[in-house]
Amino acid sequence: MQNDKTTLRDLSIFTSEGSGGVFDLLDYTTTQAGKDMLRAHIQNPPDTFEKLQQTQDAIRFWTKHPDLWPAIISNGTLVMLERYFESADTITAPPSGLAMSVNSFFQRILNKQEYFLTRFSLSHLSDFLVGCTKLSEIGELEQVPALLMDEIGKIKNELNHRLTPDVIAAKKETKYKVQAQLNYRARREMKNMVYRLMHIYARLDAWQAMARATIDRKWVFPELLPAKPVLMEAVGLFHPLLRKPIAYDISFNAASNFLLLTGANMSGKTTFLRALGVGALMAHLGMGVPAKSMRISFMQGIVTNMQVEDNIHKGESYFFAEVQRMKQTAEKLMTDQPHLVLMDELFKGTNVHDAYECTKAVLEGLKHHSGHLMVLSTHLYEVAQQFSANDGIIFSYFVTNMSENGGYEFTYELKEGISNDRIGYLILQKEGIIDLLKK
Repeated sequence: MQNDKTTLRDLSIFTSEGSGGVFDLLDYTTTQAGKDMLRAHIQNPPDTFEKLQQTQDAIRFWTKHPDLWPAIISNGTLVMLERYFESADTITAPPSGLAMSVNSFFQRILNKQEYFLTRFSLSHLSDFLVGCTKLSEIGELEQVPALLMDEIGKIKNELNHRLTPDVIAAKKETKYKVQAQLNYRARREMKNMVYRLMHIYARLDAWQAMARATIDRKWVFPELLPAKPVLMEAVGLFHPLLRKPIAYDISFNAASNFLLLTGANMSGKTTFLRALGVGALMAHLGMGVPAKSMRISFMQGIVTNMQVEDNIHKGESYFFAEVQRMKQTAEKLMTDQPHLVLMDELFKGTNVHDAYECTKAVLEGLKHHSGHLMVLSTHLYEVAQQFSANDGIIFSYFVTNMSENGGYEFTYELKEGISNDRIGYLILQKEGIIDLLKK
């Protein structure tokens, strides 16, 4: 699956402030390296159906065996090891001389800094290798997924280093002379091996993080299907960032692949679009999704057209930016592989008449791309009415309860049909803006 920065921003996966997005819900990593790997995984999900299935199997394994994750390795362990090996190139000769002939007591007096650094560094290296050894033992269990077994095999190969047993066996009671010599050899000989192990560990950390998020938040693993025929079905799908979310049932297929959403402003259309996008993305990460159940085809990517931004440096207007994003969307639809396309209130940067004509033209074109799943929200109910007789389009709207005294209430309930609710003026009145401007 391929998703650009615009899609990830529209779906609030990452936030500009660095916290508060969907990423925070998934981040159960234990190390910064794991966090970076998780971010990279979200930005570049598995690119084939087979890889996605394998990744889901690996993450599912961790949901069943979270206790196998080695607690002995912390973020501090990896940070210390990076500093430890970064300084290895400055060492030109092994420890020797009179200082090595005295015992640990005098070493603490004569060479205090080097003494404690040696012991501290070796203990972190030992902890890391012990943790990796525990991970390697997972391969002895039954029904370990192939992708995870491949990573375990890599760990075993790396641990097959002549210094591994000695480093693991090093204890506080070990003579300083032995520790100093082992420290010198480890820094000279184990750097590349440990870095490779850290990379593997980071990948496993990302997988176990998604597994823990799935467990803690009671999400469910979706049923993954081949790309064709295109399909997305979900029961009880909701947006994971909301404290009190509304759950929705959805069903798309090649025969009914286009959902046209109508409803008043603030009635829930945008949140619904994001829930669809976030659910589809999480499914393509191989983890659980916020729903009671889901079946979804392998998508080539998610394309959103929701929060378009103008570019003052290029002299591009908001409307032109909308047009360019629509062009990018059209180019994606030219491919043979299915995409999930989410469009929210197209052409907001022009007048109502232009917006109507442009949206109508886009809808006419989108009807011919049945190999993709598409959702378009609009408050221009006249556009929806134009296509009401089209069998390939699903029409749904968000209910707004209107009272006789001009009041309104958003239910966020999704029903079949087309809405003609208009409450923009009522919102202005309720917020006191009209009265304020008259003063």
